Parts: sequence; structure tokens; C-alpha cells
Amino acid sequence: MSSEFDAKGKRLGIFVLAYNAEALLAETLGRIPADIWAAVEVVYVIDDCSQDETTHAALSFSEHKDKIVVFRNRLNLRYGGNQKFGYQYAIDRGLDAVVMLHGDGQYAPEMLPEVLRPLVEDDADMVNASRMIVKRDALRGGMPLYKFVANIGLTRIENALSGLRMSEFHSGYRGYSTRFLRRIPLAENSDEWHFDSQILFQAKTAGAKIVEIPIPTHYGDEVCHVNGISYGLHCIASAMAFALHRAGIVCLKRYDLRPARLAENRRGSERFSDHAIIVRRLLARGVRGRRVLDVGFGCAAIAEKLHEAGASLDGIDINPTAIAENGDLYDNVWLADANRIDDVPFKGKYDVILLSDIVQYMVDPVDFLSRLKKHLVKGGVLVASVPNVANIRVRLALLTGRFRQHHRGILSDKTLHFYESETFRRLLRSTGWRVDVSDVSGVPIVRTVPLLARRAFRPLAYLGRAITLCWPNLFASYLIVFCTNPNESDLL
Repeated sequence: MSSEFDAKGKRLGIFVLAYNAEALLAETLGRIPADIWAAVEVVYVIDDCSQDETTHAALSFSEHKDKIVVFRNRLNLRYGGNQKFGYQYAIDRGLDAVVMLHGDGQYAPEMLPEVLRPLVEDDADMVNASRMIVKRDALRGGMPLYKFVANIGLTRIENALSGLRMSEFHSGYRGYSTRFLRRIPLAENSDEWHFDSQILFQAKTAGAKIVEIPIPTHYGDEVCHVNGISYGLHCIASAMAFALHRAGIVCLKRYDLRPARLAENRRGSERFSDHAIIVRRLLARGVRGRRVLDVGFGCAAIAEKLHEAGASLDGIDINPTAIAENGDLYDNVWLADANRIDDVPFKGKYDVILLSDIVQYMVDPVDFLSRLKKHLVKGGVLVASVPNVANIRVRLALLTGRFRQHHRGILSDKTLHFYESETFRRLLRSTGWRVDVSDVSGVPIVRTVPLLARRAFRPLAYLGRAITLCWPNLFASYLIVFCTNPNESDLL
């Protein structure tokens, strides 16, 4: 072990998770090496609503008071819930890396330099401090035989199902780069102990670099709060669910990470998705030589098809990645905020203005839709689609008291306005547009169960389409409209 630790300019934090750790917390903090105290920006203790004086013990720690922050939960957030809070704090504070340390001293604070070093040197996205790299040392350190056997057995099962090659899934001594933590939907993970397995599966999905280092095993006076049987069953169930996700049989939001390239979202489009429906209807009208303005194009799934059909495309997007990856599809492309549409230097008017999955993000959709009219030629078409908040999935969630937002889809966490069919039509009418043609897309079942994309299941797609058309308010995922300006044209 190196005698001196260099943070190399990185902002580092130590997250100390404590529950009923009054007797051991001061000793644990005191065992953190002096060079780590000097290198880190903050050591923050989260007392998970302890029944003893854990918070007092943290506040009473006399050394390094300028670097200690203490939180006390009013309610017990559980093991996974505390990690969500702790890692979000690291992200919000702007740290580059964070290590979770248990407040009861079970995991050696003396090993912090070794845990942090791969993160500081950008050699890892995640560091797993493992007691099982040298398995006999775990027994020598006092690990009970039944825990030793269970650890090996569960790890083998989880490795087999996940495709990982970990020496141990069940260490609570972990380090993460916040760059990695920002990429994964932490909120989708369990609040319970198998959070640790789920974040490893997310690391596998994200292609994160995982480094394992050996640590000594210590079992002393600390109290174990884990129900071993329940924990083991949850770990196996999580691994099986991840295996089904990897096989494409189901799609789980927990592991449905944003692709490395936005263009990958174009793959596997469903026949009756909102993108596919818009493309088919526009191609049926003819787009060769037509000028199309694509506002908020993202992965450019629609633009790709229109470009192939000979349309002349201009595009606006606020995401530099979207511009970099898909800009070659457009004659002119602007990195711009669509809320300030009048600031974009358009080169003439357009035959088609495309607003696919964008209106719900506008700060003032009434003003935005009103201003678009002057950019459309006489007889031009406005095509818009928005998620249907009256969809059965949202209704059932609300019925059970849930309104969980996600990074995309009907309940995107960036959505400012929610629409069902009549409210969307009313919005368009109030801004002077006439809805001439409307359509809907069904629940994206292939995205949820990718196995159904196979040819053998194609009749189910047509059945789903029929059901959606019969009960659009209940089963539609997206509402799609083709509009004209009645003040300029009587024909679509």
C-alpha cells in the first residue's frame, strides 16, 4: 500500500452509511488514513434513522470537522434507498468519485487509498472491494462458514445469469465515478440489500469498467441487519430478470439505458409506432423535393426515412450529441432551443413542419404553436405527436397511487405538459390550427417484450393495432395529428 495518496485534482467524497453504529462510528472515522482526509473534499455520514445516538457520535467526532457533513433520515430509507440518496448527493455536489464505507467498521477504512486509486487514475468506473479474491482469507477473517458458502453459491449463479465475472457480488465496499452514476437510472433500483447486485447489472449494461481489489475480511461486534434467505432469493430473482432482459425477452427500465449513440434508437422500430405511422403517412403524400423542418429531432428516426425518400431537411435540436451524430441528414441544422424559435435563422418557409414528441417539453406551447405558422408555406402541413397521458398504464398507476416518471416515454421526467386526445386538439384549435387527420400508436409492447418483434408474433401487432383503434383514449401511447392553417388553405 502506498504511503501517500494523490487525488490528482479530482474531487472525492467518502459516503459513510450508518445504522445503529454509535459504538463503532468514531473508531471507523478515526481509521480513515490521514492522506485520505487530506485528499477528499467531504466525508458525509448518513444516519438511517438509527435508534441510538449515531448522529451524535458523528457530530462529536473531533477531528477534521471542516470536512464532515452529517445527515439523519427522518424515516428509515433502507440500504438501497440510502445509496440512492448518497450517490445523488455526490452528483449534486459535483464530486468526481465517491466510495461507500460502512459506519460499523466491517470494511477496512485503511483500504480507501486502494479503492480510490483506480477511480482517480480513470482506470475504472466502478471499484468492487472483494473479500473473496483470496477465499481462504475470508474464513481466516471470521466470515461464518454458512455465509462463505452462500456468498460463493450466489456469486456463481449471478455470474452465470449476468455474464459478469465477479469474485464477489456481496461486498458493501464500493467506489464509483460520478460519470458512471449519472448514466444509470439509480432510482429504478431496489431500496433493499440487493441494490448492490442491480447496480452491477447496470454496470454490465452500460459497458462500465469494473475493477476488483482484494480487501481483508473482518467480522466483529457489528450487527447484521440482513435477512439472509430473503436477500439470497431477491439476488437470484434480480439476476434472472436481468438475464431475461439481456436475452431480449423483456425490457426492464432499470437496465434500459440510453444508447451510446442516439441513432441506435432507430433500430427495431415497431410497425405501428408513432415514428412509423408518421413516416408512412408522409411518404404516401410524397416528400421528394419537399422542404421539411424537423424540430427536436433527437435520434432522427423520421428524418432518416424522409432523407432516403428525397426530402430536403432542416433541423433544430438543443442536444449537441444529436447534432453531431445526425447533422449529416440535414441541409441546415441549428443547435437551438425551440422555445426561442424566432431566433433561428431559417432559410425560407417549409412544406412540412415536424413536431415529433416535442410539444410537451415547450415552456409555452400556445405561443410556440402560434409562431410556427409564419414558417409554413400556404397549404403546408404541421405534423405533431405527443404522449397520451390517459393511457391505461398511467391510469392504473394513478389508481394505485403511483406517478413514477422515467427518462423517456409517456412519463418522461422532462415533461412540462400532459395531454390526452381532447386537450391536445383543444390546444391546436386555440392556436389557430385545424386538425385534418389524426392517428394513434399503441403501447410499445415490442420495446417492453422484444421477443414479440419476431415474425411469428406479427399477428399480435395487428391485433394490438385493432384494439388501439377501437379504444384509442385507453390504449394509445402517442397521439398523432396532421394539421393545416385554415386561414391560408382549405385543403391538406
